[in-house]
Amino acid sequence: MTPPEKHRRLNLQQRSTLAGEAAAAATEVETALNVPSDLTGAAFFDVDNTVMQGASIFHLARGLHRRKFFSTRDILGAAWKQAYFRVVGVEDPEHVADARNAGLSFIAGHTVQELQEIGEEVFDEGMQHRIWPGTRALAQMHLDQGQRVWLVTAAPIEIASIIARRLGLTGAMGTVAEHEDGVYTGRLVGDMLHGPAKAEAIKALAAREGLDLSRCSAYSDSYNDLPMLSMVGTPIAINPDARLRSHAKAQGWRIRDYRTGRKAARAGLVVAAAAGGVSGAVAAGAAVRARRH
Repeated sequence: MTPPEKHRRLNLQQRSTLAGEAAAAATEVETALNVPSDLTGAAFFDVDNTVMQGASIFHLARGLHRRKFFSTRDILGAAWKQAYFRVVGVEDPEHVADARNAGLSFIAGHTVQELQEIGEEVFDEGMQHRIWPGTRALAQMHLDQGQRVWLVTAAPIEIASIIARRLGLTGAMGTVAEHEDGVYTGRLVGDMLHGPAKAEAIKALAAREGLDLSRCSAYSDSYNDLPMLSMVGTPIAINPDARLRSHAKAQGWRIRDYRTGRKAARAGLVVAAAAGGVSGAVAAGAAVRARRH
């Protein structure tokens, strides 16, 4: 490894560690009415395509578009990426980076309270009916066993916390956007909570809460979450992408798939979903233009 490559890798590791520590530090217990009886066991759930169908950041973006945070042209790109993710079920690193940069530019200068209020509305508008009943039942099973349940997602911590609270879960860890005096700066604390950063977040939370990771469970659909899945005693693949499905089978991990029509022609579905997403975006844009006139 050349010195520049080594330096870049260390920077990536440092950003992941910082993102994970920030996510764990920002985590608040949402449901403290009942003290958990199993203090060392817990469950960690990815959100996108694991707890809910599609990408939560898309629904947030659509909600922000409706509130004129950005243009119809911006939402067209988001619609295609959402269609790709929903049908193919594979995260594209370039899509993730684009979402990060675009999201930061959209919220810079806005207040934390504003995003939280919009997030509540967005959950009702576009997320609530996309929750997978099977995954929600698994989360409830852990709660019934006296364990705590956290969401671990690249989505903003403000949105992740809303989803956790609405589902009656313990709390959430998500991407932490920097803010000063309650106003977003347009920068992240570390990086997105993605891949290795999720494992760092769980590690920091486990140290704080006294969790025994060998007694914990983790659920995800993505091979990118292998660091998170590999650090717990019971990893489970939910609606897995092809690489995770293959790895889970090889390791003898449990697999749960709540999707329907998996044998349908994927190419045709991608085209149809993209067309539907674009049509919705165009209709939204037309409505916005109509209101202006």
